[in-house]
Amino acid sequence: LIKQKRGPARPAAFRAGCAVAMEAVRILQTIGARPRRTIRLALWTGEEQDYFGSLGYVEKHFGDPKTMTLQPEHAKLSVYFNLDNGSGRIRGVNLQGNEAVRTIFDTWLRPFNYIGATTLTTLNTGGTDHLSFDRVGLPGFQFIQDEVEYDSMTHHTNLDSYERLQPNDMMKNATIAAAFAYLTANRDEKLPRNPLPVPATGRGSTQ
Repeated sequence: LIKQKRGPARPAAFRAGCAVAMEAVRILQTIGARPRRTIRLALWTGEEQDYFGSLGYVEKHFGDPKTMTLQPEHAKLSVYFNLDNGSGRIRGVNLQGNEAVRTIFDTWLRPFNYIGATTLTTLNTGGTDHLSFDRVGLPGFQFIQDEVEYDSMTHHTNLDSYERLQPNDMMKNATIAAAFAYLTANRDEKLPRNPLPVPATGRGSTQ
């Protein structure tokens, strides 16, 4: 479903994603949703240490990006959604070059256009845990969010406290996350994938 960093020393912006992800699951449980497939919640640690948590999980369950040796579970995962930019409102999704999902996500975002969630960009975005999935050819997407004070004041500073959170935006984010998770789980087919990457050990080599 969605990830966010966790840990006893994590500031409020990081924990915002944990709260949103858990609220998304609570919403689905409250309305009695019965998805056809499993929705799994992931709360990673070690992203700042080169994706220690998510990469370890991917290598154990899905495959090794160094060799592209894949595990059986690789064929079963539909998608991984990531929320990692604090409590700013979701404005859309980075498609990571996967244009095949554009029309699907456009339909899913349409009910939320009125709150500003309208953007789908083919651009790749880095620096967070969806890359661990992307590196083994699994669809991994980061939601686009308002930066608020993420880069200018609070991120990685002692000012990143709970007073900086945007509760109303977090509630909207949880609703969007719940919708995306539920709609994914109820599709007849898995979401489209990009071609498998070249093994990391072979990148840059000459033929």
